[in-house]
Amino acid sequence: MKKMNKLETVLWNIAFPGFSQLLMGQYIKGILFVALEFIMNVNSHFNQAIMYSFLGEIEKAESITNYQWLMFYPCVYMFSLWDGYRSAMPENEKHSYLPFVFGAYFVTVGLMLSPKISIFNVHPGPVFLPMLFLIPGLLIGFLIKFLLSVKFYKQ
Repeated sequence: MKKMNKLETVLWNIAFPGFSQLLMGQYIKGILFVALEFIMNVNSHFNQAIMYSFLGEIEKAESITNYQWLMFYPCVYMFSLWDGYRSAMPENEKHSYLPFVFGAYFVTVGLMLSPKISIFNVHPGPVFLPMLFLIPGLLIGFLIKFLLSVKFYKQ
């Protein structure tokens, strides 16, 4: 089993969920993450939505997106990131899951709200709004992790 550092595992899983697990020799887990990502991606038409979003055709992106399938994506994606991170982190690190959990939650909420929200008369759609919602999710997760580590450090 190949040893990877935390940043390397997260970056490989950002590229494609399951890659860091495969690189570390965790083949069953890696294949499961890759298969889940593929199934959700195909059924939600996510690649087409990404393409239309980057081309500025947000209405087309919204019309082809299957939100019922796409709503699974943030949780599986963030869990894959956390699992890779967890495999590489030191054993004494605590509460590492919090930024990933809050990130997944906020991205899912952003996805649900994406048909309704415009920011300064710009409609970000099903790709860019969830990406924007990731920022406060991660910040809140890191803040809670920090506060818990300070509390446990004092004890």
